[in-house]
Amino acid sequence: MSLLSASALALAFVSVLSFVCVEASVHDYAAERFAAKGNAFVVHGGSEGIYSSVPGLNDTDGISDDGDSFIRFEKVAFRRSKEYANFSSGLVHAIIFEVEDRETIGGSAYGGQRAVCCTGDLAKLGVCKEGEVIHRPSTKNPGWPQVFGVSFDVDDEVATLPSKSVEVARTGMYNLYFIHCDVRLKDLVVEGKTIWKNPTGYLPGRMAPLMKFYGFMSFAFVILGIFWFSQYARFWREVLPLQNCITLVITLGMLEMALWYFDYDEFNENGIRPTGITIWAVTFGTIKRTVARLIILMVSMGYAVVRPTLGGITSKVAMLGATFFVASEVLEMVENVGAVSDLSGKARLFLVLPVAVLDAFFILWIFSSLSATLNKLQARRMLVKLDIYRKFTNALAVAVIVSVGWICYELYFKSNDIYNEQWQNAWIIPAFWQVLSFSLLCVICALWAPSQNSMRYAYSNDGSEEFDRDDTSLTLIKPSPIPSKDVRPTPEARSLQGINGSPDGDLEEDKTE
Repeated sequence: MSLLSASALALAFVSVLSFVCVEASVHDYAAERFAAKGNAFVVHGGSEGIYSSVPGLNDTDGISDDGDSFIRFEKVAFRRSKEYANFSSGLVHAIIFEVEDRETIGGSAYGGQRAVCCTGDLAKLGVCKEGEVIHRPSTKNPGWPQVFGVSFDVDDEVATLPSKSVEVARTGMYNLYFIHCDVRLKDLVVEGKTIWKNPTGYLPGRMAPLMKFYGFMSFAFVILGIFWFSQYARFWREVLPLQNCITLVITLGMLEMALWYFDYDEFNENGIRPTGITIWAVTFGTIKRTVARLIILMVSMGYAVVRPTLGGITSKVAMLGATFFVASEVLEMVENVGAVSDLSGKARLFLVLPVAVLDAFFILWIFSSLSATLNKLQARRMLVKLDIYRKFTNALAVAVIVSVGWICYELYFKSNDIYNEQWQNAWIIPAFWQVLSFSLLCVICALWAPSQNSMRYAYSNDGSEEFDRDDTSLTLIKPSPIPSKDVRPTPEARSLQGINGSPDGDLEEDKTE
């Protein structure tokens, strides 16, 4: 599969996704059906980290919502089919609670199985009314959880919750559930929307710090771009194909960071995530990561440094890049387009695996190729190129070690944060990977920056690479008179000829790669 066909496939997937996943901090409920959970019937209305209200923030007219944190219900209604509308029902509840108060929802009788709806045994104990949701007041947050509901009268097909706004006065991870306990309410669905707002805008709490982060990263890429493009303009006659590829990565990075910043800014301002900007940000980011990995792999193989082409493995490199692009694009689309709640879905866990496997394959191929290239440079005594490749190898090794360590920390973080109680620090995890990749890009830019000596690092087949060798370590052999036909070259001479890299020796080495 070529990179072009992979891009076409991914864009087709994006086009379909853009029609079905247009959501944001405005949580829409389009006829979502209640699912049985234990002895209750539940619809998850959303989960977001919300900061406490800041009265008076940018509030100059006394009317603005700036500084307020709330969850607003707008036209939330429950609908049942006409054939099941011949009875009056129990309450259909809307329950909002902070994650620390999760134990206030539900209960058990005599140490038995925990239930959300009040059972006959619990009703006998006088702690609840049978058929209703069990809830108790929070000891840490007075007035919470917020519980209210509506019931169906006889022949009613629709029951509508009163429009209301629940103010959030305490920072925390808040959850909304619609719950009923009436088994007769078959095929009940919920419609309408809720609007979740933080003091500074509509971004979910876990995403809010990322807007400032991407603003900072945009500035960092601008600084790197100024340095690189100024060098590029000064020494454009000496530019190598490798440096053109690095220019492409920097340009893609600048576009990606800018698009992410505008995506979060628009989301924060209007409460509706701009799907088009999100798709472009994801796509530019995926292309940048794919191109960066392919460049590192080709450099590791010695492309344009010790070999003019990749030869017969070009198709394999292109296939690996195309596969990584498709897998990464699908993962990022699922994770970002249509993201509403501050929770990770199960689909993401399934899609992470192929990306992780492909990344591991890249790493193994890169380091095995680096080992072969370093051996070749050392055998040919190309000392300048060898020094650059050693620095490049050390930088990659440090990046891999740091990545493995961070993955271990990320697994520890997520395994100990089952209920997303550490949501205020969760933004650091995606930010770290951006900083690491940017740092590695800076190292590569420093090693291969355009200069008047750029062509010294390029592949050459005219013998000019002899200048890279250490002359003091060479054994000079005094030329003898014209040898007779009976005289054969000594083993030492043959050995030196092999070291210095005769055309036949290089050809044989290239064949065996």
